[in-house]
Amino acid sequence: MKKIITSLLALLGLASACGQQGFEDADVKGFASRIADPDVVLLDVRTAAEYDEGHLQNALNIDVKQSGFAEKAKSILPTDKTIAVYCRSGVRSVIAANQLAAEGYKVINLKGGIKAWNEAGMPVQKSDDTYEVDSFTTKSGKTVKFHALVHASMRIEYDGKEIQIDPVTKLGEKTIDYAAMPNADYLFITHEHHDHFDTTAIKVLMGDNTELVTNQRCAEMLGYGTVMANGDMLQLAPDITLEAVPAYNITEGHQQFHPKGRDNGFILTLDGLRIYIAGDTEDIPEMAEVKDIDVAFMPCNQPYTMTVEQLVNAARMVKPKVLFPYHYGQTDVSGIPSQLENDGVEVRIRHYE
Repeated sequence: MKKIITSLLALLGLASACGQQGFEDADVKGFASRIADPDVVLLDVRTAAEYDEGHLQNALNIDVKQSGFAEKAKSILPTDKTIAVYCRSGVRSVIAANQLAAEGYKVINLKGGIKAWNEAGMPVQKSDDTYEVDSFTTKSGKTVKFHALVHASMRIEYDGKEIQIDPVTKLGEKTIDYAAMPNADYLFITHEHHDHFDTTAIKVLMGDNTELVTNQRCAEMLGYGTVMANGDMLQLAPDITLEAVPAYNITEGHQQFHPKGRDNGFILTLDGLRIYIAGDTEDIPEMAEVKDIDVAFMPCNQPYTMTVEQLVNAARMVKPKVLFPYHYGQTDVSGIPSQLENDGVEVRIRHYE
């Protein structure tokens, strides 16, 4: 019996030693020093909910307990960088560090996890600190959160569901870290222009059960996706419907940017809350048929979408309770609230440049 115990202890010691060969452990002070190096990529391997509650600044997020962790990590993490991993207390990060090391990565593990980091008084960031967030309540009391990402890209949270609209990884100087967000349950793409259609962002957000909905052209380019044409409707869940509506240019000389019938706008209904995502469009006559909208997102940058005057006219046709100008680039949209103050439309300006 003594011999068996001795053999087991020897094996455990060997396993422990082997486990340590693949990566480096660091205490809080050492970890903080190492992640200051631009050649180190920071990775949080907790759940998305834990990440949202507080994470180290600039950390990516891949849940080590999700199936396909190593495959997702390889699709996102650069092989020429050192990966600094952490979790809540240091247990899950060891699992992640071993898997990453087995894939050939150089890895540093934070001993004690973010718990030790917090106890040392080190700074953390909450997800809602990163992007502007607006919350609305549905008819049965559920919360819908809109995250202003960039330009035409937005993230919507609803009843445990993740919805992404026109995700784009990089636009100008702004980069969106989709790896830090959960996989999308629903991903909607209005059309194929680069500021709406980004295969890198799509790849990161796609999970086993993601339903991607787009127009014919984008589905052909991707090789997959549920196709909707103007006028189509989908019942995605008992409390979620999606309608595809026209989005196109009408100004002479601009019709080639978004020809009639090719692209979609969307009306997304979540438990009775009606959300109009106009896509790239001008103040087309079909907007007069868009009814009972609680929240509207309308674009404002000529020559591709609307002028300020057109956007005001569009808002007066649709009459949303709350309007978010988006996709506005360098267009000055600051005067829109005063122009609509007598129309019963609340205008909120967010950083959708």
